[in-house]
Amino acid sequence: MKLAVVVQRYGLDINGGAELHARYVAEHLARHAEVRVLTTCARDYVTWRNEFPHGTEQINGIPVERLPVARLREAFDFARHSTQVFTRTHSLQDELEWLDSEGPYSPLLLSRVTQVQHEVDFLLLFSIRYHHAYHAARLAAPKAVLVPTAEREPSIGMAIFPPVFRSVRALMYNSEEERALIEHRAGNHVAPGVVVGIGSDVPDDVSAVRARHTFELDGPFIVYVGRIDVNKGVPDLFSHFIRYLSSGRDLTLVLIGKAVVDIPPHPRIRHLGFISDRDKFDVIAASEALVMPSYFESLSMVALEAWALARPVVANAHCDVLVGQCLRSGGGLYYRDADEFAGVLDTILDNPSLADGLGARGQAFYRSHYSWPVIERTYIDMLSRLSSEPPPPVEAQPGWLARHRRVQPPAEDVLAAIPAGPARPERIQVRP
Repeated sequence: MKLAVVVQRYGLDINGGAELHARYVAEHLARHAEVRVLTTCARDYVTWRNEFPHGTEQINGIPVERLPVARLREAFDFARHSTQVFTRTHSLQDELEWLDSEGPYSPLLLSRVTQVQHEVDFLLLFSIRYHHAYHAARLAAPKAVLVPTAEREPSIGMAIFPPVFRSVRALMYNSEEERALIEHRAGNHVAPGVVVGIGSDVPDDVSAVRARHTFELDGPFIVYVGRIDVNKGVPDLFSHFIRYLSSGRDLTLVLIGKAVVDIPPHPRIRHLGFISDRDKFDVIAASEALVMPSYFESLSMVALEAWALARPVVANAHCDVLVGQCLRSGGGLYYRDADEFAGVLDTILDNPSLADGLGARGQAFYRSHYSWPVIERTYIDMLSRLSSEPPPPVEAQPGWLARHRRVQPPAEDVLAAIPAGPARPERIQVRP
């Protein structure tokens, strides 16, 4: 079997989100199929500036072909288009222009997708809100397997996406919440799909002692791993944590990742920056808990990594996916505000046996659902199934007049009408 993974950015130094997800999937499916990657020359998702050279290189044994981005994302332009489609009645053309503004805008990448679709059995497309994934799904629908990594945020309310969900060959979901969101948005007439998520390459020699020695970590600490960004809820985390310290508790907040917002100059907040994977896993293993303050996730890879290491997770209760994962795993607690944040931390710090029990249940959940043999088999089974089935009909693109009629409701209003809440275990239904 021949596969092409198509993703917005790709590289060993891009260590989070859908991009790391795509690399892990590419590398693990390479054990079962011939895999190549198509991506852009961008390293930075904010500007899409071309930083990698145009051409092909080998990364961990996989050929990675990079195509240049034709225009940078301009913050004011993107904000203007977002206001139009998220808060006002608008047209399909407005949504397509939002997608152009969002990027990464790479006609050469889409041209390569058109060519490569005739050379492979399937294309795995990451992630639906980006320009390349939407247009690649339209260009190569009979061979497109979409990994949407969709979150409960306004773009999912745009009208351009449901036809894609109905026309691709299959959808590989990250969580039950993502599946419910997309099925509702597409009117439940979606392509075949399965919740598969993503595993992690946890090393065998993880050492909490080594982390404390390497980074001089004394005393109890909680850890956050990821972009230190407004979109990840980190400013709220800073506020809650500093307020929590006023009670006199002995606790440090350790941050791992690139800082996009200012970090308070507080002696109990430690920023380790970008560190190696080995060091990251060591620090998580040494922590009292991993904290996930994000409001929007399709699946938290780092929460799964914490559970793989038998550490509990403290999650933002405003994120349905995180709450759902905590409920299904029994591996985490969640908070809605600063008072609940303090209560959850007190519970974990004052009850070590409870914290260990949460971590143990999370580890069992990870091994049952997110170990690599389970994930690889789910992908291979789906691709084998699709190989023996005819592709569904592709919904035609609306004509010029239909695209320009301003009759689409604000995307935020559409999102608000979609039922919210975690998919509790007893409510999950198995669908083909």
